[in-house]
Amino acid sequence: PAAAGGALGALRLLRREPERAARAREVATTLYGRLTAAGLTAVRPDAAVVSVRAPSADAAVTWAADCRSAGVAVGCFRPPSVPDGISRLRLTARADLTEEQIAGAVATIVATAPREALVPLS
Repeated sequence: PAAAGGALGALRLLRREPERAARAREVATTLYGRLTAAGLTAVRPDAAVVSVRAPSADAAVTWAADCRSAGVAVGCFRPPSVPDGISRLRLTARADLTEEQIAGAVATIVATAPREALVPLS
């Protein structure tokens, strides 16, 4: 019942404020662009979730913990919830994130990234 109530509340909010969904997608696209420009490998979002590749399951766990310690909440997905070799951090973009929060999140994710996660920029 709690999950159904939460989903119903979210649907009501989206009906009243449909621009929120577009803003969340815009934030996700911004996160993706900035993270890839910094040398991280991310999956182009088609919704409000940005997935960033980690070099290993252990690196993903450490990276996620470092992000959380710095005040940035990220998800950490590693085997067996994803196939071997595809460990990732997942960020959920929110419509209410400010430019400063987006910039701060990107800076934290890049600063805490394992060296192996960064692709040399040419």
